[in-house]
Order: sequence, then structure tokens, then C-alpha cells
Amino acid sequence: MLAYIIRRIGLMVPTLIIVSVISFIVIEAPPGDFVTAYIGQLRAQGMHVDLQLVEALKARYGVKDPLYVRYFKWIWNLFHGDLGTSMQWNRPVTTLLAERLPWSMLISFTSFVFVYAIGIPIGVLSAVRQYSIRDYIFTTVGFFGLAIPNFLFALVLMWVVYVYTGNVIIGLFSEQYQIAPWSPAKLVDLFKHLWIPAIIVGTAGTARLIRIVRANLLDELQKPYVMVARSKGLSERKVIYRYPFRIAINPVISTIGWTLPILIEGELLTSMVLSIPTIGPILLSALKLQDMYLAGSIIFILAFLTIMGTLISDILLAWIDPRIREAI
Repeated sequence: MLAYIIRRIGLMVPTLIIVSVISFIVIEAPPGDFVTAYIGQLRAQGMHVDLQLVEALKARYGVKDPLYVRYFKWIWNLFHGDLGTSMQWNRPVTTLLAERLPWSMLISFTSFVFVYAIGIPIGVLSAVRQYSIRDYIFTTVGFFGLAIPNFLFALVLMWVVYVYTGNVIIGLFSEQYQIAPWSPAKLVDLFKHLWIPAIIVGTAGTARLIRIVRANLLDELQKPYVMVARSKGLSERKVIYRYPFRIAINPVISTIGWTLPILIEGELLTSMVLSIPTIGPILLSALKLQDMYLAGSIIFILAFLTIMGTLISDILLAWIDPRIREAI
């Protein structure tokens, strides 16, 4: 088991390097560069831009360097903890991420707990009570959860809360706590607001997880060993949770790898609608303006979360399923 974990961790390094190359190429693929986009914005606002200023900006941000030179500079600094300077904000990328990444992680973690705490029990209930009224209700709600975009759900929820309570659910704090120092009252106010973006971001993931659990558990419940367990007089709860549930949970554990980055990506439009200072809005603006250091760092972090999630999934699967342990 330990050798398997070490081997999987060893594969992370070349995977991250490959992902960094692909991310860098994708960011640099559109024509032009940050300086061109920035100058275009200034001219669109009616400002006169001197040619010497353009050349000075290109020299400052190294946009004249060859692509491979810019990549090696970026990746070298990245692995030394220096994420560069955001061209758009003219601030260190580490400072921007330190301000916004914790909020993204908090919303994503809360959504993660919501997805698995709600999705697994409902999926089991739908499978055990197949074609019942509750099964039909959960299936219908699941279809709506998959179909409704996050930003539309956020707008609808904002309207519903305003109509019935008169409150505007924008941001993570009430107006009196936005610039106030941390206190127990401010922490309570945070949790009062946190559930809204968590539910919005986690709705699609919950609906998807319900379908995964339901489908896999239904498949296991129809196998002969379940009939044998029932014929021995075991209780229905013991039959379900001791045998088929342990096998049906494997695909659920394997989804952890892509759930983490999807939740962070899912809060992009939600954060813009609810005016939450996460990495979503600055990632969108960085991609539009080709702010390579900021966009590349955020995309690299998302890739790292995907790889870490996959590693956690593999370790959990090997720990839970003895068949996988024997194979490794």
C-alpha cells in the first residue's frame, strides 16, 4: 500500500509539468498579448497612448520574448513560490490569491460537504424505493438540478429571498460586518450567508451524485449474492449496507478527483452574480486580457486540485476495496 502511494505521488510531478505546458499554450494561443489588449482598452476609452509607452510595457512584461523563454521563466518562478506579478492589477499574484483563494476554498468545501451529505442518502433511498413517489420526485429534482445553470439559479434564489424576506443576498457578510474585525457575531453572519452560494454551486453536483449512487446500487441489488443474503434472514438494512452499498460506493469515491475543481469552476458565475470576492471573477478577466501570470497560476492550481483529488480517490479506493488492494 505504501509503495503504491509513493508511486502515485511520483507520477504527480510529470503530470503537473505536462498540464502546465498545456495551460501556458492555451493562454498564449489567442492572437496578441496583454499589452495589446490593455492599450486597446485605453484607446477605446478615448485616451492617447504614446508609442514609447507601448514599447516600455512590452519590455517590462517580456511579451517580446519567445514563447518557450516566457514559459521557462514562469515555471521556474512557479516552483520557487513566485507566481509573478499580475499585469492587470499590477500586484503580486500571491497577494491576489491570498485574498481570494480562501473564500473560493471555503465555498467549495461547504458545497463539497453538501453534495456528499445530500447526494449519497438520497441516491440510496431512490434505489431502495425504486419507482416510488419519492424516487420520481428526487429524479425530477435531479434533472432540474443538472439542467439549470448556476447563474440562473443564483438569480432565481436572489429574487425568491428578496420577495419573501426583503433581504438582498449579495456577498458573504451583512453591510455592518463587511469591514468589521473578526468576532463571533461576524462568524455567525458569515455562516448565515455561506449556505446560499454553497447550495447554488453544489446543486448540479448533488443531482449528478444521486444518479450515480442510484444507478450503481440498483445494479448491485439485482445480483445473486443479495438474494442469498436475504435468504439467510439478514435485515434489509444489513443486506444493503454490508454488501451492495460497499461496492456501489466505489464510483462515488472515484468522482472526488473531478468534484474539487468543478466546484471551484462552478462558483465563477455564481460569485459574479452574488458579488463574492473569489478567484472566479479575476480568472475570467485575466483570460480576457491575457494576464498570463494570474490566469496561468489559477489554472495550475485547478489542475493541482484535480490531481490531488485523483490521488485521494485512488488511496480511498485501495483502502476500502480489498480487490483493488490485491491488484496493487
